[in-house]
Amino acid sequence: MAYPFLSIFARGLGVDVTAISFVLTGRNLAGVLSPFLAPLADQRGRKVAMLAGIVTFTIGVSAVAVHPSLLTLTIALIFGVLSKALFDPAIQAFFGDRVPYEQRGTTIAITEMSWSLAFIAGVPLAGLLIAHSGWSAPFPVLAVLGVGMFIVIWWMIPQTDVHYQPDTNSSVHWRVILTSVPALACASIALWSSAANEMVNLIFGVWLSDSFGLQIAALAGASAVIGFAELSGEGLVALVTDRIGKPRAIMAGLAGNMAASLLLPFIGRTEVGALIGLFLFYISFEYMTVSQIPMMTEAVPQARATALALNLIGFSIGRGLGALLSTFVYQRFGFLIVALIAMMFNIFAALALAEMQKKIVILPHILEWMRKTFSGKD
Repeated sequence: MAYPFLSIFARGLGVDVTAISFVLTGRNLAGVLSPFLAPLADQRGRKVAMLAGIVTFTIGVSAVAVHPSLLTLTIALIFGVLSKALFDPAIQAFFGDRVPYEQRGTTIAITEMSWSLAFIAGVPLAGLLIAHSGWSAPFPVLAVLGVGMFIVIWWMIPQTDVHYQPDTNSSVHWRVILTSVPALACASIALWSSAANEMVNLIFGVWLSDSFGLQIAALAGASAVIGFAELSGEGLVALVTDRIGKPRAIMAGLAGNMAASLLLPFIGRTEVGALIGLFLFYISFEYMTVSQIPMMTEAVPQARATALALNLIGFSIGRGLGALLSTFVYQRFGFLIVALIAMMFNIFAALALAEMQKKIVILPHILEWMRKTFSGKD
């Protein structure tokens, strides 16, 4: 909810939007700690990591609930990122331990629906609370939900995990991950596909506003279209991915995203066409992304959470790359070039998938150098 309510938070705190944007920058930079947090699920067990993530989240939002201020809001946003770095790999690894690979796409898709449903339902509900009781009104509710979530996980997740034996030697996990071609290739898919998505994600509102003069209400409607596209993509994963196989599903998502990238500048000459193009772009990206996560759960089964941490790093780097390029390219060359670069990034992701599947050899010398470097071999 930070982005849509940015100006409201600033106004409620008596600061300008720039101050809040610095807070968001700090939150994003906190994501670099994820490689150090996510392996907790491999070291201490999935339940411990999940509970640690919930506690981190609850402490953050409780700080604002008790004393609303710019400092506590900063703490809440940073702790929110750190909580996801703990919780997400743990729950994905938890299902990876228990659910057969042939059914894992459906399971991961169901959990990922929480993201789009939070966007579609949670953000509007937070908006109603803010409108009724002020900018900090959602935070006490979130704190109560955090406590309830802790109780549910503590009660439902078994203390003794017969499916996985924790291993405290995290350096071994990272060494295994960083010398695994499948893990590196799968993380590359995450990197390049998220870079493609961020190229469009960051400037679609600017593009719609520049092209059609859309105001805030219309842009919110466009955001809702994206939310439903993400939910539809997750539903497709649940229905299709396990049946056709993860690699085929990922390739289909990448191909659909490339096609949508090409179509957007042309069908986007009308408002309806632009919204249709955005729907196709986001549904194909979400379908690809949610199909990719279960494949990463099997890249290095003995260090699942650590592998999923590497996946998070790939997504983070890709988003950073896309964010770095998109505004610059749009201002100087226009939306068509933005879309073409997004398509190019998706091609890189497809090449990484091909390397993972061993259909063709991509960048063998670089991968061999990395393997020798991290394994210590001559």
